Amino acid sequence: QVQLVESGGGLVQAGGSLRLSCAASGSIANFNVMGWYCQAPGKQRELVASITSGGSTNYADSVKGRFTISRDNAKNTVHLQMNSLKSEDTAVYYCNFKLRGSTIVFWGQGTQVTVSS
Repeated sequence: QVQLVESGGGLVQAGGSLRLSCAASGSIANFNVMGWYCQAPGKQRELVASITSGGSTNYADSVKGRFTISRDNAKNTVHLQMNSLKSEDTAVYYCNFKLRGSTIVFWGQGTQVTVSS
């Protein structure tokens, strides 16, 4: 059983930065796609950014130019560098890993990001 452990969330002022991390622990696995999703109160969980095993990235329009996703395949870790944070970014952020060679996906526990005005 793969478990994803998230860290890096917190409370910041608008314009500030946070770096979220998510690492698979307790098991060893390879993942095809790693991504970050956010869920704000009353909203659906939405894709923020994703990255393939080959390094191709995809970003939601709202975060392009501000957020950067990266991964360390050897460590089965994904990061989300969040710069120029806005109050609209306030949400719970979840990492999501797709297991290579399978349709199985894993979710992190979620980490709260709160951006004050």
